[in-house]
Amino acid sequence: MSLLDTLHRWTGGLIGLLLALMGLSGTILLHENSWIALPHANDPLRGDLPTVVAATERLMAMPGAQGIIYADERFGLHQLRFGKQAGAYAAQSGDIVTRWASQWERPELWIFDFHHHLFAGDNGEWVIGIAGLCGLFFIVTGVILWWRTRRTFRPRLLPKRMSRPSILWHHRDLGILAAPLLLLSVVTGTMMIFQPFAAIVIAPFGPVAETAKALEPPRYKGGPLAAKPDYAAMLTEARRRFPDAEFRILSLPRGAGDPIMLRMRQQAEWLPNGRSTLWFDAETGKLLGARDALAMPPGAQVFNMAYPVHSAKVGGLPWRLVMSVSGLSLTMLGSFAVWTFWFRRPKAAKWRVKAAALASA
Repeated sequence: MSLLDTLHRWTGGLIGLLLALMGLSGTILLHENSWIALPHANDPLRGDLPTVVAATERLMAMPGAQGIIYADERFGLHQLRFGKQAGAYAAQSGDIVTRWASQWERPELWIFDFHHHLFAGDNGEWVIGIAGLCGLFFIVTGVILWWRTRRTFRPRLLPKRMSRPSILWHHRDLGILAAPLLLLSVVTGTMMIFQPFAAIVIAPFGPVAETAKALEPPRYKGGPLAAKPDYAAMLTEARRRFPDAEFRILSLPRGAGDPIMLRMRQQAEWLPNGRSTLWFDAETGKLLGARDALAMPPGAQVFNMAYPVHSAKVGGLPWRLVMSVSGLSLTMLGSFAVWTFWFRRPKAAKWRVKAAALASA
């Protein structure tokens, strides 16, 4: 048990600050639609085909446009993507509301990049994945260590005083209260980053190979991107295939011969951007293939639920508040763990005096 206590303290001391920042940034992102103060951000969704077609043709005709994240019921603006970090928000009529040349001009974008990539792309994802595994170890060992002192449990929102003993007692008791929510946050977050961990979680729901194949995008090849793609025909065909689905993401080809991709969200899907996908020939606009997210195997369905649960895209305000408690608890636990480990450690002299007294006794 002494070894477990040592590992727990060192894990908190070394990774606590990163976990605290993950909790804080995640909590801010949970409520981003409430603090993005832009005109038309709260407009009701206009998802009828003529309106979406008109906005798509207008926005995609802009030089450098590479794709659209369409407005939804929570956020009334389309997000237009240009090269690298440039982009724009547009009303559902197609009128540009604001533009940016770098993600640093939009706080919701750079906070998202930090929370998901640590500003380091794929390398940052690896770091976050490792931090998630450490967080999982931190939660499990914390529960085991708490069990020894469970009779002295005293729930407190904040430490009774800012002394090391009080902070440690608060850390222990807050940790056990928040453990179920922290476990859910860490598991779902790590699933999205770390594929081996995701495979372990979804394994009980079906063969991992079957799930991976269902989630992997098919390889379609077509002609070069047309000068004026027929977006009206593509969106019309998509609506015919999935009549009750919302248009979510339109992406132009990344390489020569790649198709145009359109993602939609059916009403039964939890994933905010959906996983029902259609691929069109970039030259002719002909449908190359379609995937129904609701027909995916159970393992893929479970994986698709990880993000909406983690980011509180389901459950409305009550679930956002629940996940906010999880994020703020992680922030408090991580920051206090670092502070007590590095800046409030007992002085060596006191430990020597205590050891000598015990020896003489």
